[in-house]
Amino acid sequence: MNTRAITFAMVFAIAYAVAYVVSVWHNYALFTYHPALGEIGWGVEKSRDGPAMYWYGWMSTALLAAIGATVIAAILPAGFTQRLRAGATWVVTLALLLAILYMLRNYFLR
Repeated sequence: MNTRAITFAMVFAIAYAVAYVVSVWHNYALFTYHPALGEIGWGVEKSRDGPAMYWYGWMSTALLAAIGATVIAAILPAGFTQRLRAGATWVVTLALLLAILYMLRNYFLR
């Protein structure tokens, strides 16, 4: 596989994971889905008739942020991006998993 493609995959994976945790932590949802009504509202909306689902919005926000980071990595000279190691993807992912577990601690401690 091409070294540049591996670098883009690592940048995307790290940026997506970081952006997803930040989106969940601060509730930066691109849109809100209301399943009882079958409607989608832009941004974060309160529930109307039934629960509101923010998960799709968080994933979309993280996707846009990861695409932006990957585009920036494509613009940077190869010397900057080739310093990334494959292990960095795992380290960042495990650290963010711990952050998610911390955010969900109240569900585990009931």
